[in-house]
Amino acid sequence: MTVMCDGQQALAMGRAARELELRTGEFELAAQLGEVRTVPAGQDGRPGRPGPLARRRVPAEEIARLQAEPGFPDALRERIRTVGTTEAAELMGIGPSRFLRLTRAGCFGPVRFYVNRFGAVVWLYLAAEVAAFADREPELMRGNTPAAMRVMLDGGQDWRARQWRSRRVAQLMGETDDPWESAAVIAAVLPPEELASVAEDPLERSLLRSLRPAFASVITATAAAREAYARVLTAEEFDEVMWYRVNLSRALEAARRDEPGRVRTPAAVTAGARRGQSPSFLNSPSWTTETSSLPARS
Repeated sequence: MTVMCDGQQALAMGRAARELELRTGEFELAAQLGEVRTVPAGQDGRPGRPGPLARRRVPAEEIARLQAEPGFPDALRERIRTVGTTEAAELMGIGPSRFLRLTRAGCFGPVRFYVNRFGAVVWLYLAAEVAAFADREPELMRGNTPAAMRVMLDGGQDWRARQWRSRRVAQLMGETDDPWESAAVIAAVLPPEELASVAEDPLERSLLRSLRPAFASVITATAAAREAYARVLTAEEFDEVMWYRVNLSRALEAARRDEPGRVRTPAAVTAGARRGQSPSFLNSPSWTTETSSLPARS
């Protein structure tokens, strides 16, 4: 289906995926990473305020641009190719255990994950990012682990979920200029008690829940899978929680100032959601540029 969005022809996501010769999961990742530009549309396919359940579309000119690239569609597929731990380690020319230490230390982050039948989270990485890191930081491919990194790892730190949250929050923030939707993105990764202490008004929290975006397409058919997904989505470490608390507070201040009438009764919030009515979050430890340690949870 092709419709007009902001005066330009745009394709539904399924149609765009077929035109680009991508599988559904490949297309979803390409859109998240900005490899395929998308624009918001109303829930019925017409332009307008997108809301949390809105379907995005792909401008026809974006399809034409990608199809005209040399090596299409293989070049596009290679840019979004993901690898697991074993294949990523092979790309870097190191063993899986060393790769695991590097990614647990936050040297680079995963782009996707799934929960296996045992309820364990399996992380996936961009092959292009993995290879680029190995070329950029050859000293980390061999020799002793830097002291700060070793201390952190010995203490049980693991930045994989944090890195994924950081990337995904940044992606979702980039998809909206609506102040309440922006706040809802940040609110989604805070523990309930932390959210309640920042957004003390229950009507505001109800609105934020109604605007909560989809962070990942993960099958959560079992209780173990649901628990694993919740752990990935929720910030845990003290400094990360404080980071999101501060930015949620700022986002709420902006939303209250720009659209004070958006907070209504729960019934009105639900009806409004049906009608369809960025700081940088890519924070990561820089083992090659600094060795400062993270603050501990108090």
